[in-house]
Amino acid sequence: MKRPTGTPKRTGRSPVADKRTAPAEPKSPVRRHKAPVRRGNVVVRTIAGTVGLIWRIVWGSMWRLAMVMALIIGGATAYFYAGLPEPQALFDARARGSVTMLDADGKVFAWRGETYGAVTSDKIAPVLKEAVISTEDRRFYRHFGVSPRGIASAIKINLAEGRGPLEGNGGSTITQQVAKLLCLGETFDPIRWKNEAEFEQDCRGGGIWRKIKEVPFAFALEAKYSKDEILSIYMNRSYMGGGSRGFEAASQRYFNKHASEVNAAESAMLAGLLQAPSYFAPTANLQRSRERANVVLGLMGEEGYLTPDEVAQARANPASLSQAAEARAGGYFADWVMESGPGFLTSETTEDVTIRTTFDPRIQTAAERALKRIFDEKVSDNSKAEAAVVVMSADGAVRAIIGGRDSIVNGAFNRAVQAKRQTGSSFKPFVYAAALEAGYGPGDRIEDGPLTIRIPGGKPWSPQNYTRRYYGNVTLTTALKQSLNTATIRLQEAVGRDAVRRIAHDFGIVSNLTTSPSLGLGASEATLMELTGAYAGIRNGGTSVAPYGLIELRIAGDDQPLMGQSGGMGARVISQRAAGQLIYMMQQVIDSGTGTRAKMGTRPVAGKTGTTSSYRDAWFVGFSEQYVVGVWMGYDDNTPLKGVTGGGLPAEIWQAVMTDIHEGLPELPLSTVSPDGSGILLSNDGAPRVVTSGSADDPLAAALAGAVNSANLAGGAPTQVTAPQTPGDSSTASSDDALSRALNGILGGN
Repeated sequence: MKRPTGTPKRTGRSPVADKRTAPAEPKSPVRRHKAPVRRGNVVVRTIAGTVGLIWRIVWGSMWRLAMVMALIIGGATAYFYAGLPEPQALFDARARGSVTMLDADGKVFAWRGETYGAVTSDKIAPVLKEAVISTEDRRFYRHFGVSPRGIASAIKINLAEGRGPLEGNGGSTITQQVAKLLCLGETFDPIRWKNEAEFEQDCRGGGIWRKIKEVPFAFALEAKYSKDEILSIYMNRSYMGGGSRGFEAASQRYFNKHASEVNAAESAMLAGLLQAPSYFAPTANLQRSRERANVVLGLMGEEGYLTPDEVAQARANPASLSQAAEARAGGYFADWVMESGPGFLTSETTEDVTIRTTFDPRIQTAAERALKRIFDEKVSDNSKAEAAVVVMSADGAVRAIIGGRDSIVNGAFNRAVQAKRQTGSSFKPFVYAAALEAGYGPGDRIEDGPLTIRIPGGKPWSPQNYTRRYYGNVTLTTALKQSLNTATIRLQEAVGRDAVRRIAHDFGIVSNLTTSPSLGLGASEATLMELTGAYAGIRNGGTSVAPYGLIELRIAGDDQPLMGQSGGMGARVISQRAAGQLIYMMQQVIDSGTGTRAKMGTRPVAGKTGTTSSYRDAWFVGFSEQYVVGVWMGYDDNTPLKGVTGGGLPAEIWQAVMTDIHEGLPELPLSTVSPDGSGILLSNDGAPRVVTSGSADDPLAAALAGAVNSANLAGGAPTQVTAPQTPGDSSTASSDDALSRALNGILGGN
């Protein structure tokens, strides 16, 4: 069947066509709504817009400012970084050196300036580093030099306690404290600053600008050095009180041990000093320093460096000072040595200096103890009276100095060497020395009675005795032991004031001596050191003495000393015979005269009292065979002493000091010569000994030798012949004294 061809005829509408041609559904008309009209207060809209604008400006400025600040801090950090040297170069913060003083036995007893000893953190006891970190910067190993949390905490504490935000607690890290210690890289300029202390005070000062500069400097430190190196700088430069700079010097100063050897209690005490070195220094107040150490121990326990048992054990066994630090003896002595030496090697030294001295801590402690005992027993608690004591050997070697009742001092007014006071009757021995040298004898007589001396251009002067009584014709011995004024002045006028002045000056009274008749009554001024040294010249047989304390000075590390002893025995002032006679007379002052309160039992001693007009000064100076001791008592403002004379409290102080310093020493006789001038040396056991005047043709000595020789030939026991011994001379007679040798030969039977 044939398929149909062509387009088939459609009888209906095609569904597709229907779709194509069908009219579109009518659409709903689109409504275009207008923007809703804003409603609200125009003021609010204005404020909101303004705030938004400001915020956009501030935000834009802040990030730009932050970028600028970061660049500035980065630049400052780089600048500081470039100027930082090796860490060891920053350890020693001192502009001047130190002086270490050794006593007569070679042991350290005092320091002046700032002592220092370099030590790196790896050589410091770990417990000491832990104590420092616990106290000063717990997050030391976890920050980059600045601790925002610490600063915020400090500001909060300051505000809570009513201070300014930057006053009081600073929140500084150890790194920031090192920045302060380094003065932000500045060095001391003597032209800009009066002294180093003022410079350091400015470095330690607060203020916003300095705090700001600390930040980049701290960053530079952290970038340049390791944490241990920063800690080493801190532990070497920090001032630790007591004249010590750094933990090594402080450990040596307070405990006499190295910083590597300290225990937990000692470490806590040292770390506690960082808050206030002078206030918490154990030499200033040991109990206060221990209380501060207990706080540090607690912090170490909180940080886990110590167990509770270790904290309890350290608190139960607190740190103790070394013997030298605890005694703190010799402050006045050390000050005197510093003043007596050249400034460029002492107070102004740029080197570390060691000085070996004549100081004896046993004698110093005994003298201080004796002085305190007398004042506690005999002087009212509210008394402002002062006292000074000097102890020396007969050759002028000073063993102890007390410059005031407060014996633990440094740089205080030293009444023993700085106060010039009228000497009163303690000057009289020089009048009698002049008379004895001129040929008078202890048994010669002088008139004690009313006396008036006419002074050209002035009013007549009439001295009086202390008792207002006169004793008529008396021996020189009686006049001296009873301290008779009119007899002394008559004797002075007889031998001549110039002779008295010369002898006093040659014995060591270097202060200006008056030319008026009152010279013999001690109207001139002198220091206690001068007067004691002059008496030492009498004690050693008439040879002058220059008091000294320095034996040797050397730069630390040098083998050869730069200085040696600068004082000691000098030229002869009076003969041995005159000196021996004067010693005998001065011995009578204590035995039965104005100085009986100074008696020391059977020990032979000699001395002289002294009281000035109006009782402003009271003295007692005297000696045994071993030591010469001078005592002064008075008020700093020259207020008269009530009821005190040289034979009273000063004599008692002298006796107490002499008793304590002679403990355990043998009783040795003094080289006295009998009042008849015969040359018999009166010893403690009564056995006579013969001395000579030093002249081989002395007829008196020759006659004495003949008499003694006759007595020996008649069967008497031979009598020992000696010359007065000088310090260091163990011989019984001078080898170059012809008469002594002859007498020794005769009386010895040779």
